[in-house]
Amino acid sequence: MLHLLSQPPLAGGEKLYHHGRIMHIYFLQHADFLGPARFADWLTGMGHSHNTCHLYADEAPPGFDNFDALIVLDAPFGLHEAPPDWLKRERKLIARVLKSGKPLLGVGVGAQLIAEALGAIVSPGTYAERGWQRITLADDSPFDLPEQFEAFLWHRDIFGLPEDALPLGASAASPLQGFAWDGGRVLALQCHLEATADAVEARYAHADTLDDPRSTARDTYLQSREAVLENPRRFDRLAPLLDRVMVDWMRHARTP
Repeated sequence: MLHLLSQPPLAGGEKLYHHGRIMHIYFLQHADFLGPARFADWLTGMGHSHNTCHLYADEAPPGFDNFDALIVLDAPFGLHEAPPDWLKRERKLIARVLKSGKPLLGVGVGAQLIAEALGAIVSPGTYAERGWQRITLADDSPFDLPEQFEAFLWHRDIFGLPEDALPLGASAASPLQGFAWDGGRVLALQCHLEATADAVEARYAHADTLDDPRSTARDTYLQSREAVLENPRRFDRLAPLLDRVMVDWMRHARTP
């Protein structure tokens, strides 16, 4: 439960919580079946508000002054493919947020967009990863996460570590599962700590859209829908991991 601090209210009647002020977050969504999942539940539970910009439906990205922090979600395309026209506007917004003091978080292709904007190379990985994989925290990782943990993955492309960024850690098939930049104000996550059973069901229902033509039956790290969904407790164990990451990230959302 959140407790109000004994401090005067902020301008505009905002109230200050122990972890920072009440925030308004915008999601940038790239497909109707790749939504915020547990991100939205976490923000609501912590008293923050949020909106979603449905870029795939030709909605314009939000104005820079209309949000306190930005979360860029996964997408059903790779950055090496022919990009949709609206991606240009999204890239401009991401670049502007990077230059500002506003918190920015990306997951999946959202993380790749951030890595690209920071000058890192995004390229096809040797193996696709789909399903539950064990991630080992890097020695110099700034993330408040266990030394090893299990996360849900769905990607083929990988990215390099941008200059001045600190790595999250690695899975067996991917040397970099994310990074923190600018002291943690900017986070990029290849792994999906926000995944829920319903969100994963939606991914498998659109697997034809998401399948990478480079993947083959020999790919070692592809798991079936049945294998991924057989133990619902795996999704429950993601919740405290996401909470740790989000609490740290939101600390950068304080009023100057």
